[in-house]
Amino acid sequence: MATAVKAGGEARPAKKKAGPKVMVFQWQARARGDAKGAPQKGEMEAASAAIVRVTLRKRGLEVVSVKKKPKPLFGGGAGGIKEAQIVVMIRQLSTMINAGVPMVQAFELLATASDSRGMKAMLEGILTPIKDGERIADAFNRYPKYFNRLFVSLLAAGDQGGILDTILLRLADYREKTLALQKKIRSAMIYPASIITVMLLVTAILMIFVIPVFAHLFDSFGATLPALTQAVITISNWMRGHWYIVVFAPIAAVWAFIMAYRKSLGFRTQVDRVSLKLPIMGDIILKGSVARFMRTLGTMQAAGVPINEALETLSRISNNVIVERAVNAARERVLEGGFITDSLKETAVFPAMAVHMLAIGEVAVAFEVMAEKVADFYEGEVSETVARMSTLMEPLIMVVLGIVVGTLVVAMYMPIFELGAVVTHGG
Repeated sequence: MATAVKAGGEARPAKKKAGPKVMVFQWQARARGDAKGAPQKGEMEAASAAIVRVTLRKRGLEVVSVKKKPKPLFGGGAGGIKEAQIVVMIRQLSTMINAGVPMVQAFELLATASDSRGMKAMLEGILTPIKDGERIADAFNRYPKYFNRLFVSLLAAGDQGGILDTILLRLADYREKTLALQKKIRSAMIYPASIITVMLLVTAILMIFVIPVFAHLFDSFGATLPALTQAVITISNWMRGHWYIVVFAPIAAVWAFIMAYRKSLGFRTQVDRVSLKLPIMGDIILKGSVARFMRTLGTMQAAGVPINEALETLSRISNNVIVERAVNAARERVLEGGFITDSLKETAVFPAMAVHMLAIGEVAVAFEVMAEKVADFYEGEVSETVARMSTLMEPLIMVVLGIVVGTLVVAMYMPIFELGAVVTHGG
């Protein structure tokens, strides 16, 4: 890996320049010397139409037309590619390479067998540069949305070491387990958020549409309303008069939060720090981060990736600033000749047990084995915590929803009860 030497002699990874933007072109061409033959059609990813023309000429074709593929009006077209489809594709590719099927033929078979338009287009896009002599890692690197830095790095290491089938199988296992972990963490976040959203919607509907009907009825009584009823009606009147705030303020707040999180490092740092300290949720986020870190570290070490390069990649895919800083500190310690676990222990971000188990593997020269075991343990912990949280959250949220709705119902019926008492007493 290329490095740049900073003042003082300390080596730092050199920043890679961003490559040219890749676009999809639609082309038509005929076999050279066959002017009357039906033109062939296809799609190709390239940085410019000129590159497409040159590539087609190298294949012995006479170019008829090359134009940029228009984007679908409503985001249709090839459609997205699911992670489960990618995992299956990686496993099939590993099996074919292990069986001695040539690379080009393997991708042609995968593209032909695929029922997904998006997957078929991606496989053909990977196959084109491979036919032109490009490395498989570089071909996959054209699709960063589906194949991140970690995947490309491991693929390059496997290709160079002649163990591409083994690396692909490891990557399939890694992505499968990572996907399962992400689903568990996502469900832990989405479930309470969805219930709270429904609760807020029900409350807003009652306050804006139902309460005013009762308020109009109470006005006809001409009697003094109970304090709770008057407070609810006052809030309802405000919400009706400022409905745009009720509707758009939450949307604007969510949008502002997302933008600030993406653009401001300071804000993102504070949010990530607080998220790790949240009750229950913080535990899930931290254990999920530890499991992903250990799983990735074990996979990269098993593939023969140097520890400093593995840590650099891990810091980029941690998705948490606090964890990223801890990983970077560990990398600095490794570059200075120390142990990774010493630095992780000093940061106090990773659980003590995870660091201790990794230290045992580091000393016993079984680093990747211990990292995988730690990952398995914390993935199990996340599963148990999510299941326990779901069990506890459901009755808790129902109680809160019952209190809110019950308060509104009581507030509306109190004047009716008082009126009934007056009529009975008068009779």
